[in-house]
Amino acid sequence: MIVEAAGRLFFGSGFARVSMDDLARELGMSKKTIYRHFPDKRSLLAAVLDRQFAAVERTLVAATEDAAGQPFAVRVQRFLIAAGSELGRIGAPQLASGRGDTMLRQYVEQRVDAVVYQRLDELFREGHQQGLLPAPPELLSEITRGALERLLMSELPRDLAWTAADLLRATVDTVLYGAIRPTGQGIDDEQPRAVIPTARDDDQEVDP
Repeated sequence: MIVEAAGRLFFGSGFARVSMDDLARELGMSKKTIYRHFPDKRSLLAAVLDRQFAAVERTLVAATEDAAGQPFAVRVQRFLIAAGSELGRIGAPQLASGRGDTMLRQYVEQRVDAVVYQRLDELFREGHQQGLLPAPPELLSEITRGALERLLMSELPRDLAWTAADLLRATVDTVLYGAIRPTGQGIDDEQPRAVIPTARDDDQEVDP
């Protein structure tokens, strides 16, 4: 009951703005009772975050299972949309900024990495092994992490009058679909591809 009420207040008003007095009033109990279960506000927040990330994990597992057997592009899209929606719902990017609290920032970053990004890395590695991703999976992971986190912190949903989910779908279309090769297409088949130079010579023109 305490964790549920704390989650409502923390995510509704912001962790820094909610005091233990506020929580005691919300619950109709004394602070002493709260402190009997949680020695301080930070330990209570940790319990709230554990509960929230457990819900995120259940959602991602369900999204993965629902997309099983679908084309690789659909599996990636559904996973990212589920991840973006869940991280936005719990305010993970704002929490990861730490509000000046290094321990809080590190805790949230670790949980996001374990619950979301390790699964995403595995999905990209699988696509690469199947010959669907010519680009290194590590590169795609970094690009997608940056896009997802930036989008969740961005004002674009408001400025463009799009939902965050719509923008995430557009991001998937723009960044990932161009990297996905249809099954059966060989690595040497003619197709546009990025050329990564191994060295730079300013006096020599490099053809595209």
